[in-house]
Amino acid sequence: MKKDWLKINGMHDGASSKIFDFASRLRANMTLSEKKLREYLKTKPHGFKFRRQHPIGKYILDFYCHRKRLSIEIDGKNHNLLDQIINDVERTGYLNRLGIKEIRFKNEEVLNDLDRLKLNIKNELI
Repeated sequence: MKKDWLKINGMHDGASSKIFDFASRLRANMTLSEKKLREYLKTKPHGFKFRRQHPIGKYILDFYCHRKRLSIEIDGKNHNLLDQIINDVERTGYLNRLGIKEIRFKNEEVLNDLDRLKLNIKNELI
C-alpha cells in the first residue's frame, strides 16, 4: 500500500521557517497575473478553497487546493531559462510523488485569456 506523505507529514511536508517567511513576502508582493487569478480563486470556485503562496517541502506553490491536491502555477519569463526548467521538472516530480497535480499557466495567459483558464481549472475541480 502506498503511503500518503501529506497525511503523515502534514500539508506543508516539513517546510522550514525560512520557506514560510519567503512565502509571506511573496504574498505581500504578488504579480499582476497572480492578483488577477486570485480574484477568481478567492470566490472558492465549485466550493474549493485555494491557498496562495503555500509552502510545501522546499517549494512554494502559487495557489494550492489541499482538498483536491491541485497546484496552480503561474510562470513568468524566467521559467524559460534552462536552470528554471530543470527546477520545475524536479518540483513537479516531487509534487506528483505527494499525490499533487500541478497545472501551469503563463503570465500572458492569465492576463489575456482568463476565461479559458477558468474553464481549465473548473475541469480539474469537477
